Amino acid sequence: MMLKPIKNGGELIASWSLSAAATLGSSVRAKGILLEIRARLPTAVRKSLDINSGELTLKMPEMAKHDFQTSCLVIASALKGIENLPVIPREIQDILTISATERHRWLADGRLPSVGTRTVRLAGRAKKITFHVFDPRLVEELLNTGVVEDWREQDAVTAADNRRRAAWKAQMTRASKKSGGQVVVSPKLGNDEARPDMTGWHEFDRDGLLR
Repeated sequence: MMLKPIKNGGELIASWSLSAAATLGSSVRAKGILLEIRARLPTAVRKSLDINSGELTLKMPEMAKHDFQTSCLVIASALKGIENLPVIPREIQDILTISATERHRWLADGRLPSVGTRTVRLAGRAKKITFHVFDPRLVEELLNTGVVEDWREQDAVTAADNRRRAAWKAQMTRASKKSGGQVVVSPKLGNDEARPDMTGWHEFDRDGLLR
């Protein structure tokens, strides 16, 4: 929503409030929207637009009335449908309070689908970078349902299983080397009574009979 432009000590001022659906409660997302709209303005006036507490504010000297009016039209046009602006990586990490590692993992296994990629050239860098972007409505759904915590619990269980498998494999490898290829192990029963020593355990496991 745009407030009526006012004059303030020789300045022309106009402001627009960003909705919660646009920012998703994230100051990082709000800053991203600011940068997106600044990019559509002439270079000379980009810094005249700023944001504070979810409100975009354009301030220009009274003598720049024409540029001010033109900029207001550009900003108003850019804000139409801004709620659908794709969410970039740093924004989704802030909105969902997730790490870059989690974002990469969930993107790779399909739990966090992207809606495409975006290529930009960062300020001061010659090389362009390409990254995945995300549907803001999907991000909003993930935020509201709390499914991220479920994903973390699943990952913790998987990581624990992987550590156990790795530890068992390492133990079998060490035992095999010590016995010259004939593994002799004494697994523990649930009641802590030792089973009789068994030979050929490695081959038994290799054939998939322990799975």
